[in-house]
This record gives sequence, C-alpha cells and structure tokens, in this order.
Amino acid sequence: MIREAMEMPPKGGFSFDLCKRNDMLVKKGLKEPSFLKTGTTIVGLIFKDGVILGADTRATEGPIVADKNCEKIHYMAPNIYCCGAGTAADTEAVTGTHNFCSLSRCNQHVPFYFICLFSANFILQWLFLDMVSSQLKLHRYHTGRESRVVTALSLLKSHLFSYQGYVSAALVLGGVDVTGPHLHTIYPHGSTDTLPFATMGSGSLAAMAVFESKYREGLTRDEGVKLVSEAICSGIFNDLGSGSNVDICVITQGEKEYLRNHMLPNPRTYISEKGYSFSKKTEVLRTKITPLREMVEVIEGGDAMEE
Repeated sequence: MIREAMEMPPKGGFSFDLCKRNDMLVKKGLKEPSFLKTGTTIVGLIFKDGVILGADTRATEGPIVADKNCEKIHYMAPNIYCCGAGTAADTEAVTGTHNFCSLSRCNQHVPFYFICLFSANFILQWLFLDMVSSQLKLHRYHTGRESRVVTALSLLKSHLFSYQGYVSAALVLGGVDVTGPHLHTIYPHGSTDTLPFATMGSGSLAAMAVFESKYREGLTRDEGVKLVSEAICSGIFNDLGSGSNVDICVITQGEKEYLRNHMLPNPRTYISEKGYSFSKKTEVLRTKITPLREMVEVIEGGDAMEE
C-alpha cells in the first residue's frame, strides 16, 4: 500500500476538486459559494523619469462591497510593482505578496464568513506558490544585481499560461531598471502587451478614454500623477465594480513612492458636521456568571483497593 502511494504520480495542473464540490452543493439545493473579486480599475503610464501605477481600493463579492480600502498595488521588488485585477486570492498569490499578517489585516475589513470561505484558498496558494516576489529576491541574492522588469514579466506570464486562464489574475506590471522604465499588461491566459500607458479591470474602458485623450510623451511627475488619478476616478464613477479611494505608486531610478489613499473621491459625510454620539448606554439589569470549570480537590489517603 505504501509502495503504491509512493509510485503514484504527483497531481499537476489546475485542481477542479472544488468545482465538483460546488456541483454537489447545487444538486442538494444549496447556493454555490461565491468568491471575492477586486472589481477594479488599474492603470499605469510611463512619464519622463519613470513609471506611475494607480488603482482603486474596492473589493466586491457579487453585489456586496466586501472591502472599501484593499491594496491592489503589490510589491514585487524594490524597483518593480504590480497592480492586480480579478479574483483577490489569485492576484495576490500570483504576485507572491502574501504573508499571514495580511490575513489579519483582511480581518479588519472583510466579514468573518468571507474569511472562512477564502482562507483555505489563500493558504493553499501560499504553500504552493509564494511566487514571483520570492523568486526575484532569490535571483538578486544569487546574482548580486537589481531585478529586471522583463524577468518578472517572464515569470508571471509563464505561470499564468501554464494554468490556461483558470487563474483569474489580470496584471499591470511596471518598474524601472538599468535599461529604463517599462510597463506591461499581462492577461489571465498569459499573453502580454508592452505599452506607454495601459488599463485593466472592469473600469478599464473609462480609464482608457482619459488616457487616449490626454496622454503625451514627456509628462512630468506631477502631470503623470494627476492624469493617473483622473483615470482612476473615471473608473470609480463609471463602473460599479470600482470605487472608494485612489492609490498611486511612483517608481523612478533608485526610488519608489507609494501614495496610499492619495485621493478620497467619496468621503463619508454626515448631516451634522461633528458627526453623531450616543451618550445613553445599555443598562445592565442582571448579571449571572456560570463557571465552565470547577476545581476538584483530591485528598490522598484512605484504604487501598483490594486486588
């Protein structure tokens, strides 16, 4: 039996086990579990001194806004960052940005039943991948040189191509290396584009309309940040899957600036400028404490038991 288990070939490719489980649940009259999607408007452009990436911060689960302030711009190397659109677990796992602390951060925003549903997928992806970010770090240790954007591009697209599009991760990759600034888009099935400006996600058409009408070569940093912010806001106001705030990442030679919540297009407002406070608290009428454990005292002595 042990020999048969050892000789069994490893299971490769995309696992459809959960698809079979979902079909079984539907046949029994239960609702098929849904998954967290980022909705998303993600963009990037090349300006005079480097690359600027931008993203909104809304994550949706069907018609529900599951997270109002999630991070969609992922660290890959000190000079390379990546925006992700698609299924949240896939985009974050493919880029290799997960650690177990990020799940605790997620707990602050996402309801508990979402965590129960997605934590298994997250952990499996952690154990299986820890993908590009860690591989780039090992490559830097081995060569003693800065990571190149084309290296990250090759790793990402080969990984996505091997899964035939079943990993729902659409990416905008940007960075600056010894050869200059680079911007690429990567589709879930592994095809790539190299462009001076790019958009992805459900709000990409609205953002692209802004880029096509206002982008020009040789933009300054401030002009680029303003244009990226305008493109993200266009996606936020014209796409239901995009919303909340605007995140910006500016990458130049030897420097990186991450502008978290750079703009708040939809601030929470109150009728009263000072907000509301509720002074009256719930009155405690009765208190009852039921001990769950009792201390049992054991007294030594007495007659020994007969054999």
